[in-house]
Amino acid sequence: MLREIHISGLGVIEDLGLELDPGLNVLTGETGAGKTMVTVGLALALGQRAAASLVRPGASATRVEVRFDATPAVSETGWAEDGEIVLARRVGADGRSTARAGGQLAPVSTLAELGAGLVELHGQHQGLRLLSASAQTGFLDRYAGADHLVGLEDLGAAHGSLRELRTRLERLDMDTRERERELDLLAYQIHEIEVLDPRPGERAALEVEQGRLAHAERLLELAAVAEAALAGDDAGADSLRSGTAALQAAAELDVAATDLAGRATAVANEVSELGRDVRAYGERLQLDPARLEEVRARIAGLRDLERKYGEGEEEVLVFLERARARAGELGGAGDERERLRVEATKLEREVEDLAGRVTHGRERAAGPLAEAIRRELHELGMEGAEVEIALLPQPEIVAAGAERAEFRFSGGAGQPLLPLAKVASGGELSRTMLACRSVLVDLDDVPTLVFDEVDQGIGGRAAVAVGRRLARLAGRRQVVVVTHLPQIAAFADRHIRVEKRSGAAQVEVLNEAGRVAELSRMLSGLPETDAAATHAEELLAEAGKTKRPTGG
Repeated sequence: MLREIHISGLGVIEDLGLELDPGLNVLTGETGAGKTMVTVGLALALGQRAAASLVRPGASATRVEVRFDATPAVSETGWAEDGEIVLARRVGADGRSTARAGGQLAPVSTLAELGAGLVELHGQHQGLRLLSASAQTGFLDRYAGADHLVGLEDLGAAHGSLRELRTRLERLDMDTRERERELDLLAYQIHEIEVLDPRPGERAALEVEQGRLAHAERLLELAAVAEAALAGDDAGADSLRSGTAALQAAAELDVAATDLAGRATAVANEVSELGRDVRAYGERLQLDPARLEEVRARIAGLRDLERKYGEGEEEVLVFLERARARAGELGGAGDERERLRVEATKLEREVEDLAGRVTHGRERAAGPLAEAIRRELHELGMEGAEVEIALLPQPEIVAAGAERAEFRFSGGAGQPLLPLAKVASGGELSRTMLACRSVLVDLDDVPTLVFDEVDQGIGGRAAVAVGRRLARLAGRRQVVVVTHLPQIAAFADRHIRVEKRSGAAQVEVLNEAGRVAELSRMLSGLPETDAAATHAEELLAEAGKTKRPTGG
């Protein structure tokens, strides 16, 4: 619910703070006192269009801040804090506007989105929720009952599945020549990789082999020299053998030479083994120009694949698997497309069947809902009013059905039934909204309703009837009403008087005596008189008998 409004620099409002209660909150006051500017300020905080002309002369800007209890849906948006949400708007004298939600800068559209779930404002054509086709269709669906709503959900789910299937079919139904061109390219790429058949790490091993083959002749020469030096009969090898024999003889004469003899023997053995290894290395070396050319050609082929399809053999092989998968997908597109078309045809029939049931439910509910609204309008003093709910076919079935609802209204005999959105009179529009709300009070979850101009052009018994309807609504929702009629103000749970003092609007929450005085003024247009006071007390007593109690 709406807890608090604070407005500064707006029209006749210099600085005004207003706290609201559950139930029926009524604002009254002399014409020009500024009561309607309260709803203008609220509309600004709800994201409606702003203009520099709204800024109070001498003020730098209009500022509006409103505080609400956050609904569960609003809490889920992340803008609320501690169960509350604050919406704020600043409009500068230059016309520039800024918005805040939950203390953070936000687009003005965010105020409108959040506000749509918090409050419904009646009295101006723009922004009225019930004027939208989707809202009217939604109310008709709720009036049609729980089973109808389940069917509507089923339709939405089936339509979503059908839309997804159609999207998949569109992807498969790409141009045949384009698909064939892609298949040709994939076949070439797959063949090119498969022919070479790369293996992970292969190029690195081949480059080592290439280096060895390219220098095979020189390596053979070096291996022969090394083998001769290590295992042959040249002076170096002979000297090592002689030295080892001498140390072994010394060890037989002196134990101190034993370690030296052992070390010399180990070196001689190591040199002998190294010589044998060098001989084996030399035997493995080959002068093989044909193999060298083969290795060079394969390395070039692997590098070419890597240049085209990825860095390293591993990436080339990953590309190969993806190419095979894509080729399989394109090659099997015909079978998959046919399967999806059969499934889509089945879903189309299901959607048509579900949409037909939704249409039938709406057709059954449209007449009774229109009649219920018409009766409410007659009770509200619009005896000649007529209401019709038309179902307008959509070009195609959508998730919400095959048609949309259009509420049509006629103010009296001889007047045509026109869409509710084209009703010219603000008072007629507000009372039509009130009638709709009275019928649909349990079918929506907007916690706060604001009515301005709801009393336009009525009085007497019709005004009392409007007051009763507002009080009944206030038993289920918070209601805020701007009125000049005492018959409506008498039903208030919280009566707020707006008056102009020193050129600026001020507000006062009235006690019982204050209410009698204010109702007396509204009845007679004069300072309180005994007759007016008696009439005011009678109105309050009658309202007290009939209005529904509200909880805090």
